[in-house]
Amino acid sequence: MTNRTAFITGASRGIGRACAIALADAGARVAVGARNMQQLDELAEQLRSQGSEVFPVQLDLSSAESIKDAFAKTAKDFGAIGILVNNAGITKDGLAVRMKRDDWDRVLATNLTGAFLAIQQVLQGMMRERWGRIINISSVVGETGNPGQANYVASKAGLIGLTKSIAREMGSRNITVNAIATGFIETDMTAGLSEDLKGAMLAQVPLKRLGRAEDVAAAVRFLASEAASYITGHVLDVNGGAYM
Repeated sequence: MTNRTAFITGASRGIGRACAIALADAGARVAVGARNMQQLDELAEQLRSQGSEVFPVQLDLSSAESIKDAFAKTAKDFGAIGILVNNAGITKDGLAVRMKRDDWDRVLATNLTGAFLAIQQVLQGMMRERWGRIINISSVVGETGNPGQANYVASKAGLIGLTKSIAREMGSRNITVNAIATGFIETDMTAGLSEDLKGAMLAQVPLKRLGRAEDVAAAVRFLASEAASYITGHVLDVNGGAYM
C-alpha cells in the first residue's frame, strides 16, 4: 500500500491511533481525523519522526458539514483517499425503557450516519481510480446484542449491513468493503470498568485476555492490503473467541 492515502476517523487514541500507526508502517500516507487536534498533532509528530507522511484534520462525525470539509481538505491538500477506516464511535448507554431520544440520536448520528457520510465522500475518487478499501469498525455486540446498549448495538449492527450493501454496489469497481467486529479491547472506553465487570467480560473470552488495539490494527492492515483483494462484504471477528 506504498503511497496510498489512508483516512482514519477517530484516530486520536485507542484503536484509531493504532490503525494509523499500522498503516503508516505499511507504507501508506495517513490522514488522521478526530475532534481533538492536540492529540492528532502529537500522533502526527510521532509518525513524521519515523519518516511517514501524515495529515491531521479536525473531524466531528456527528456533523455532516465537518465531514464534508475534512474530506475535501484532505483530498485537496494531501491527495485522493484510497483507504478509509471508519473507526470513530461514541457510547451513551442506558436501558431502553429509560433511554433518552437524544442519546439514541447522537449515537446513531456519529456511529452509523457519520460512517455512511464518510463513505460517500471517498466513493467517487475510488471509482475513478478503480481501487479502494473501506473498512468499518463494528463490534461483537452488533452480532450478539447487549443489554443497556440498544443505541450502540443498533449502530454497530447497522454498520455490518451498510458494509454488505456498499460491497455489493462497489465490487465491480475493484473497491472492497469489509467490517471488523471487535471484542473486548483495552481502550479508554474499557479502562474505567470495575474489576468485577472486567472479570465477567473475560469469562466470555476463550483466549482469557482483553484484546489490544494493535490486534485490531493488524486486521485493518491486512484488509487494506493487496493480500485481501478477493475479500469483500466480510465481517472479520477480532474478539478472542467471544462470539463464534
